[in-house]
Amino acid sequence: YAPYDAIIVTAGAPTIPKVLLKQLKSGGKLVIPIGDERNEQKMIRITRESEKKFKREIFGDFKFVPLVGENGWK
Repeated sequence: YAPYDAIIVTAGAPTIPKVLLKQLKSGGKLVIPIGDERNEQKMIRITRESEKKFKREIFGDFKFVPLVGENGWK
């Protein structure tokens, strides 16, 4: 049902999955913990400003379970 106004991921990922960025509408936000699988993760908020422009904000340290599957930890 994309594009979405907001996506929140509740598992830590190694990188920001491009598949999720493609699903945001202009002005939409993605919130996802990114970082090491076992140690440090940062909460990242991505706002889609236009078709090819994204704003990234980094928040404090977090620890989430690992994201698994094609776009997560192998």
